[in-house]
Amino acid sequence: MARNAKTRVAMLLENNYYPHDPRVRREAESLVLAGFDITVICPGMKGQPSREVRNGVRIWRYPGPADARDMIGYVREYGYSLVAALFLVSELGIRYGVDVIHAANPPDLFVLIAMLCRPFGVRFIYDQHDLAPEMYRARYWSRCKPSIAALLQILERISYRFADHVLVTNYSYMDCALKRGNVSPDRVSIVRNGPDDAQLGYLASHAVGLKTANQATIVYLGLMGALDGVDHLIQALHHLRYELGRIEFRCILVGSGEELPNLRQLACALGLEEYVHFTGFLPDPEFIAYLQAADICVDPDPSSEYNDRSTMLKIMDYMAAAKPIVAFDLPETRCSAAAAALYVKPNDELEFAKALAHLIDNPDQRREMGRIGRRRVEGDLSWSSSAKSLLRAYETVLNRGHGEAAYRAQPSTKQGNG
Repeated sequence: MARNAKTRVAMLLENNYYPHDPRVRREAESLVLAGFDITVICPGMKGQPSREVRNGVRIWRYPGPADARDMIGYVREYGYSLVAALFLVSELGIRYGVDVIHAANPPDLFVLIAMLCRPFGVRFIYDQHDLAPEMYRARYWSRCKPSIAALLQILERISYRFADHVLVTNYSYMDCALKRGNVSPDRVSIVRNGPDDAQLGYLASHAVGLKTANQATIVYLGLMGALDGVDHLIQALHHLRYELGRIEFRCILVGSGEELPNLRQLACALGLEEYVHFTGFLPDPEFIAYLQAADICVDPDPSSEYNDRSTMLKIMDYMAAAKPIVAFDLPETRCSAAAAALYVKPNDELEFAKALAHLIDNPDQRREMGRIGRRRVEGDLSWSSSAKSLLRAYETVLNRGHGEAAYRAQPSTKQGNG
């Protein structure tokens, strides 16, 4: 979809870094290839430049806020990020012009910036990565405050209503947009989190020797927060070792998060030091070596109103590596993995352990499940398929329009770092 005059897009990201967020990176690079002028505005990690250009994507970073530990921390983080992003969007508009604001949630606050820019003809694409109300209730279920849940629902509703187009990751999220947000079907597009051609090619050509003889390698890849269920996995490994009597395994947990210290303590308390190994956070592509070494990959996300509706990125990574999966039977997990996974009753740790033991004993089944998963992500679940949906959504927004975009100040003659 080449364009004669480049459409200028400000992509706003708060809860991750660029290019570490694979969805935003793939969206940005796909839009650049299609002829758009893309600027990602996001927090910066220590050591990252405040401004740079990567693969044609202009990146403007503000100093990252301190990690939030409680609700007051989140208010401070989100308020600071909102002001910082508004400042950089304003500078971007003055220097280069902005035609579209493409905002990734959470939080659902970036709609406020889009509302301020609307009088200048700027259009708004709401990229719903997460269902914020469900995520809050699942995370703080024991101390959930109705007032905060209501505020999150209001912000989500405003984002739905104000958006020229809504991007969602699966049919469950689309259903929320249609029913809860009263968004018309022509204003919603599914853009899944599939692996791109570079990741598929790398996984196909790089086999790294981390395997050990006579030992099945189980790998978990992802965040280790309150919603991710890694404690369920460790309990299942305890069942595997001490109730099922299996000793021919090791489990490598790749990732980090607020629960990591507690998970290390839990593994020690359950006598699993010999069997459980934590790598900490590993950037792409360093974690791929561990995926290649895996005999079985696991997704212990427990059932909740949030997880049941969400597509887990780790599932796509596992299938891209052609690995069999053991997971709790959640609707969107089954929709993504299909026969590439063994499903067990949600939150049942002993059944999870039994499924692991079954796959340890059946290498032929593991290989066939891996082949099924790889075929799925090479087809309709690939990023190339998602990119087509993304570009169709942009074409719809730009063709629909809201009058002439007046927020098109002449670029400054100053030369910056990007």
